[in-house]
Amino acid sequence: MPEARGASDRTPADRTASRTVAVWDLPLRLWHWSLAACVLAAWFTPTIYDRTHRIVGYAVLGLLAFRLVWGFWGSRYSRFRMIRARLRAAPSYLWNLRRGITGRYIGLNPAGTVMLVALLVSLAVSAITGAMSVTVTFFGVWWVEDTHHYSSDAVIVLVVLHVVGVLLMGILQRENLTRAMLTGRKHIRNRP
Repeated sequence: MPEARGASDRTPADRTASRTVAVWDLPLRLWHWSLAACVLAAWFTPTIYDRTHRIVGYAVLGLLAFRLVWGFWGSRYSRFRMIRARLRAAPSYLWNLRRGITGRYIGLNPAGTVMLVALLVSLAVSAITGAMSVTVTFFGVWWVEDTHHYSSDAVIVLVVLHVVGVLLMGILQRENLTRAMLTGRKHIRNRP
């Protein structure tokens, strides 16, 4: 019968081996990719396919409502409980990032948390003003239309920054973060 090896009996290769850990649950992953599809559809459909644009806009509102609920009652890494601390850590994190110091985070890192908040707020503003603009009260009101237009542009800029950030962090940390958002699992290196 083989003996159980203690921490001190492990070889250096055992202690630094990579393992995966469940981070993002299925509802959060489905939300993420559904939102990405809706944002792309909304971006390419205004004025040409108005009905599709409106349907996708309402879908975004529904997805945002789900994320708000899931941020309080979802799994550990879906919850909003760490947002305040990560937002406070973001300036020093971004400052250290210039030198390639990324730190390791199982869930969102501070830069990812800033992106999450910025995207959720800009998506909410865009979707709400879009819904307002098709009502009798707000149809043709300049500030509603302008707010919808500028917040929609902001969403696209943030999406591009998000994709670039994911690629950059993947390179710096030698990890496929896109695969992690597809599978829900991230690679974690054991410490010696």
